[in-house]
Amino acid sequence: MSHDIVLASTRAVLTLPDDSLLLSPATITISPSTGRITSITPSLLPQSSFPPGTPYVDHSPRLLLPGLVDAHVHLNEPGRTEWEGFETGTRAAAVGGVTTVVDMPLNAIPPTTTIGGFKAKIAAAQGQCWVNVGFYGGVVPGNQDELLPLVEAGVRGFKCFLIDSGVDEFPAVSGKDVEIAMGVLKDAPTTLMFHAEMDCQSAPALRNDRRLRDPQPRALAPNLHLHVVHLSATQCIPMLREARANGVNITAETCFHYLGLKAEDIEDGDTRHKCCPPIREGNNQDALWAELASPDSCIRTVVSDHSPCTPELKVLPARLSKAEAPADDFVDSGFSSPRGSDDQIASLNASVAEVPKLLETPMSIASPDSGIDNPLDTPPSKLTPPAAPERPDSAIGVAAGDAPGLDKVDAALVTPGDFFAAWGGISSVGLGLPILHTASRGKGLDVLDIVRLCSQATAKQVGLSHRKGGLKVGMDADVCVFDDAEEWMLTPGEMRWKNKCSPWEGRTFRGKVKETWVGGRKVWDGRELVGTPAGELILEKRVA
Repeated sequence: MSHDIVLASTRAVLTLPDDSLLLSPATITISPSTGRITSITPSLLPQSSFPPGTPYVDHSPRLLLPGLVDAHVHLNEPGRTEWEGFETGTRAAAVGGVTTVVDMPLNAIPPTTTIGGFKAKIAAAQGQCWVNVGFYGGVVPGNQDELLPLVEAGVRGFKCFLIDSGVDEFPAVSGKDVEIAMGVLKDAPTTLMFHAEMDCQSAPALRNDRRLRDPQPRALAPNLHLHVVHLSATQCIPMLREARANGVNITAETCFHYLGLKAEDIEDGDTRHKCCPPIREGNNQDALWAELASPDSCIRTVVSDHSPCTPELKVLPARLSKAEAPADDFVDSGFSSPRGSDDQIASLNASVAEVPKLLETPMSIASPDSGIDNPLDTPPSKLTPPAAPERPDSAIGVAAGDAPGLDKVDAALVTPGDFFAAWGGISSVGLGLPILHTASRGKGLDVLDIVRLCSQATAKQVGLSHRKGGLKVGMDADVCVFDDAEEWMLTPGEMRWKNKCSPWEGRTFRGKVKETWVGGRKVWDGRELVGTPAGELILEKRVA
């Protein structure tokens, strides 16, 4: 029988019985056999306090933190493994102290919108995950009969798009689709998440919009948790507050890149920064930080929205596309703004007000047969991903690749450094802790807030707060050892995800993860990964 393992430090962030957080000396005993925390003493006990042979490490003055729970990650497998995969994405998470990621339902082929698609994803993940992985389902037109089976199968929530998702196999929903989904899920222990952007031609961002004040979401599904993903525009916050005051159970998240990158610092043509919604100016960023510091903040979590692609799809300028190019070696593409035109910015504003707007018409759960076959009894190995359709006139300038589901840039359609043509997504899984620790200096937040936003609240968001997100007896032994004083620069060699393309390259951070423990097992020792991938696929049915 293996010995329990003791981790000690003069500084640890502990979860108290009332779920408040405390920075305290601590001696934590973890069990490799059960994967749980077996005891915590809020003081620094010497090694002599334990039986001979007990593994004991005093990490003082480094911080002992609960492993981060990144509740917004795109791992893209199966179907688009040239972009990312379970092995590469979870190893990057492990290196950064992230012990649980929750995989988004799109960018894999098939998407997680059916039980069959979920089975395909589970099969692809087997034996590949360095950290624990949970899964979201997706809401698309016509899949309402799949939603409750997906809840039973263990998805942690559902995501839908109010705008083109960028991949054809995950279409946007209409107001009627949202009504139907809310009716189906109204009594389920789940979360319905919205990519809340709308086309500015039909819905100018935030303009004359009173609909967030309407009681429609509360009337349709009073108990259903609604959540706005990757909120970037602080103009949305007053409407979120008013909706919450009116009884709508709605929250939001923001992302590391909105808190650590500013639009005015982006050089023209550096499409590594392209994301949706776009990175905004410093005054907006300051307002985001102020909201996070507010005791009644609408923004409850901070996540990566790790959305990688191949460097080719970023349509980088020539010098940026070379691995040897320095991080500050930019090319002026002639593009007037790193964020896009004013019209594009308007269309990309996180139009939270549009969520209730979609629910104005009377709800009817009945709908015609969608024509979608349910591959419940089809083995995952037999599921054939559809070939990516050709899009020669696409605004994002990609055409079908040589392999099913893999897109590549048609060079004749794009100009290097064109923000309109580049894939919108930023690679950052595993970087969140150093990003926030570095960027939060002088912003009124401390390490307790980082744990609250990136571990405790994210675990609660996905129904895992009974197991994850805290250092507490009986919780999973997911632990991060963090040196909050070490300074380091991100180089391509430090990027553990598949494609070494990120706007964080060349930036200096304060704070580095020195060890990561998942379920009582050390998986990262500060230099290399340890052992073999043994992360859990979280398939338990959500209960809260």
